[in-house]
Amino acid sequence: MANRYLPISLTVEKRACLVVGGGTVALRKIENLLDYATSITVIAPKLDPKIEYFGERGMVKIEKREYIPSEAGKYAIVIAASDSEAVNKQVYDDTRNTSAICNVVDNPPLCDFIFPAVVRRDTLTLAISTDGTAPFLAGHLRLILENIFPEHWEKLMGLAGSFRSRVQEKWGSDMEKRNACFERFLEADWKAMLKEKDESEIEAELERMLNF
Repeated sequence: MANRYLPISLTVEKRACLVVGGGTVALRKIENLLDYATSITVIAPKLDPKIEYFGERGMVKIEKREYIPSEAGKYAIVIAASDSEAVNKQVYDDTRNTSAICNVVDNPPLCDFIFPAVVRRDTLTLAISTDGTAPFLAGHLRLILENIFPEHWEKLMGLAGSFRSRVQEKWGSDMEKRNACFERFLEADWKAMLKEKDESEIEAELERMLNF
């Protein structure tokens, strides 16, 4: 049997997002979206205080009212997180035959996309999905991966990105030299180096990896 959800990384930059609902479930989805460069509109008659806080600081646009049928189709990404199943179904129906993609929380049959469990370390993103069948298991696996990829990976990802740029600048189209540099980087004991060495010592190690 084919899986339903294709794992992709989708940019939401400059894509308008709508969240219908103002409770704790909606809050979790909003907090996920705030990590990305997107415009978020929240529609709900009642709002969690933290959502109000986000609105007061201009992090989201708040419209404190009931959802108006058909308006969801005007957005690119839509999340239906209302306490009312009827409202959520209306939001989903309003995205049909439009370019909008919709997620109705806790209702996989009414989802064009789902939110995987995520471990994020700077630009490294690890996403775990059970295709909507057992999200509690995905959440458990996320805790395991958080231990496999501890906090030092935050700094390591920054170093990896800048090192790649330096390798490309120094060795251009010489794939043999480039691959050799990357192998040196991967073979290093970064956990120990980041713990024991200061920035100048790490820079010296990176220079050594770059040169032959």
